Amino acid sequence: MTEKDYPNRWAIAIAGIVMQACLGTVYAWSVFVKPLMDNHGWTRADITIAFTMVIVVLSLAAAVGGYILDTKGPRIVATIGGILFGLGILITGYGDKIGSLTVIYLGYGLICGIGLGFGYITPIATLVKWFPDKRGLITGLAVMGFGLGSGLMAALAPGMIVSMGVATTLYIFGAIFLVAVVAAGQLMIAPPVGYAPAGWTPTASAPTAGATLGEAVRTKYFYLFWLMLFINITAGMAVISQASPMAQELMTDSVADKAKLAGALMLLFAIFNGIGRLFWASISDKIGRRQVFYTLFITQAIVFYVLYTSSSLTIFIILGCYIYACLGGGFATMPAYAADTFGTKYVGRIYGWMLTAWGAAGIVGPMLYAQIRQSAGDYKQALLITAFMFVIALIIPALATPKKVA
Repeated sequence: MTEKDYPNRWAIAIAGIVMQACLGTVYAWSVFVKPLMDNHGWTRADITIAFTMVIVVLSLAAAVGGYILDTKGPRIVATIGGILFGLGILITGYGDKIGSLTVIYLGYGLICGIGLGFGYITPIATLVKWFPDKRGLITGLAVMGFGLGSGLMAALAPGMIVSMGVATTLYIFGAIFLVAVVAAGQLMIAPPVGYAPAGWTPTASAPTAGATLGEAVRTKYFYLFWLMLFINITAGMAVISQASPMAQELMTDSVADKAKLAGALMLLFAIFNGIGRLFWASISDKIGRRQVFYTLFITQAIVFYVLYTSSSLTIFIILGCYIYACLGGGFATMPAYAADTFGTKYVGRIYGWMLTAWGAAGIVGPMLYAQIRQSAGDYKQALLITAFMFVIALIIPALATPKKVA
């Protein structure tokens, strides 16, 4: 393939952002928590299980999807992902209609989760190959869509739920996502071997070959990266899973429609999630990936401790924006970190397996906060535990000295 035959790599990037925006609506699950509790009398923990399941399945599916992507190409993975994601949302709506938690777990937790894993890994693994000159920036742009997607759902869903009900709202979104993700996925193609953008030459420090998955997992870096992801995601996922009820508990009785205001806050948080992905990933191109994780950990230790000591809605909103931005920043920076260390040849399967940290964090974070809220009556203990977790975690980036693994 000659230079003039290459597809426009920015068109591929835009398609990736569209895919991620649709998939990112999974982060708005908290807006459905109270309506589902009111409709069926289910507990908060019952409904949180669905969110935990989708994240666990997502992480495992991303590992499988990364392998298929490296061997069969990204388009087929994106197509399967779009079909399953849309179908899973539709089935979730049906589960609300018939009042079945089992159907919701099947649709949202399993089918939607597989679609998410396949869809999420595709743009990331594809775009780091098309943009070796802008790895941090392009992964930030790609996953920025994922962060902003939850804002789309958080802004529209509360009003739709009130006027049409949970089931119809999910039917509409499911149909839209199925079409949009599958359509955008058709633009997902890998560059030819040895591709380099016009006018760019690899730096001396760039990996000269791609490490295999087996080679990657025999190094300490794979596990250190996994732990960094796990710590950062655990905190963010805990807050995301409970953000709407946490905000409503801090609102005074003078607030007429707490659910609607909480939905607006979810939109604000989602915007910062997206901004954080682009900001931190871009900064990592300049100061280094490890320095970004140092900053994420130490600042969040302070933020969670302040939340532990405060009962102010204003402080919760300001610091919640920062937590969302840090969660997005970790997701956006790590793919470039992995590509810097292991090369891009097998980055789909390597980063796919790293994303099992997402699944583990999806269990620990949400369930920890839900259980502490249920037993203690508030989230204070959970916030303090999270602050100390970040302090201890500062040792992990110190061990991840930059090195290229070929």
